[in-house]
Amino acid sequence: MAPFLPPNRPGIPGSGLAKGLAVTLRTMTKKTVTEQYPEHQPELPPRTRGVIGLFEENCTVCMLCARECPDWCIYIDSHKETVPPAAPGGRERSRNVLDRFAIDFALCMYCGICIEVCPFDALFWSPEFEYAETDIHELTHERDKLREWMWTVPAPPALDPGAEEPKELAAARKSAEKLAAAEAKGEES
Repeated sequence: MAPFLPPNRPGIPGSGLAKGLAVTLRTMTKKTVTEQYPEHQPELPPRTRGVIGLFEENCTVCMLCARECPDWCIYIDSHKETVPPAAPGGRERSRNVLDRFAIDFALCMYCGICIEVCPFDALFWSPEFEYAETDIHELTHERDKLREWMWTVPAPPALDPGAEEPKELAAARKSAEKLAAAEAKGEES
């Protein structure tokens, strides 16, 4: 086996050093700009990953987020409640009720897997980044704090003008139109 030989590089010896020094000199001559953080808030890019916000109404306590979390930093407690039948003669149903939803941001690695696997859109990225604490145990935030961060979540980007309407909106519009037509018929009689 032949010994490793560096590739032949034509050029002037030391030209790499000269290029590096030129970059250093250019940088040294530019005026530095320091933004004073508490007085001037940074301009964050859209959809910045800060903390995770919880929209409780969409949470069905399916536990997918907690199971898929590689750090096991999501804590969920729930209980079952029976719901009366929707129609007479129907049977009672049971549903999960959320008691506790907490995220330990001291453990969280901000990978976003919990947000991706949530089938009911209950978790969102909030651009909020100022949540430092003096005690590491206070970095476990309960659902009331997670709900506060939900209101800082930016709206999703607008659809393309030529894009078709989402199926969910079309179905909701059709059912609303049917309901309005049925009510209008009932008023006419």
